[in-house]
Amino acid sequence: MKKFFDVSVEKYDANKKFHVFRPASLRKPKDNAVMFIMKEYLQYMEMLYNVKECLIFWPCEESVPKEIATCNVVKKCERPHFEYCKFFRDNNVVYLPRKAEGKYIDGSFIATGAIIGSNACIMPGAYIGENVRMGDNVYVGAGVKLVGDIVIGNNVVIRENSVLGADGLSTDRDEDGKAATMPQFGEVILEDDVQIGANTVIARGAIDETVIRRGSKIDNSCFISHNVHIGEDSFIVGETIMFGSSELGDKAFVSGNATIRNGIKIGNNVTVGMGAVVVRDVEDGRVVKGNPAR
Repeated sequence: MKKFFDVSVEKYDANKKFHVFRPASLRKPKDNAVMFIMKEYLQYMEMLYNVKECLIFWPCEESVPKEIATCNVVKKCERPHFEYCKFFRDNNVVYLPRKAEGKYIDGSFIATGAIIGSNACIMPGAYIGENVRMGDNVYVGAGVKLVGDIVIGNNVVIRENSVLGADGLSTDRDEDGKAATMPQFGEVILEDDVQIGANTVIARGAIDETVIRRGSKIDNSCFISHNVHIGEDSFIVGETIMFGSSELGDKAFVSGNATIRNGIKIGNNVTVGMGAVVVRDVEDGRVVKGNPAR
């Protein structure tokens, strides 16, 4: 078990003595984790039946199954996501990349522990962090920064000055209006044959991962936020923004300067027009454009 922190749950329930060591999501629940569940996702609560010794923030008006309450600490609250973020603030939990040891090779910094496949081309001025796992025939342009946990497949191109693994931003506030953001713990995964344009930023997953599937191409100056999933063989044109936990299907085409709201799901073979603002889910095969996109 990888331990990101070590917090006793006694401050949340004096009758329980265990510790939590990591975050987890409803999609991938784990033992000894801190989690939250929103009212609109209670239909998936059975995912929590098989975990134990967790701290779970729960909607205050909703009942908690005995199977979950017995093995965990469940804190009912009005704003589960906020309380989840507040957990990190109250317990002084941060998760920033540490300063790694390594070597400068041809003007690029390669951290000790990084795994570089065969026939990689890493141009001067790149930074390759210690938790990067890179496949074969990868091109890394000048000035690229790869930080945090990143998995890169074969035949991937990452163009100049792009940043992969930066933190995304949560936007909860407390009752006094002060920010209660959460640190980001997840990975970035680029499958085989992915291309990332220059000056693009891809944030790591908040808890699990941000994923770009095989063969997809992302243009210059795009922002792909935390937890975004992009399907196979899709195109995303320059200056597009995909906000947190949005999804794009296979063989989709997103034209330039589009904006996709957080949590939106766009299907396969969809075309999103230039400058469109997508605020509703889009079914397979549709063409949408405008603000809001229709």
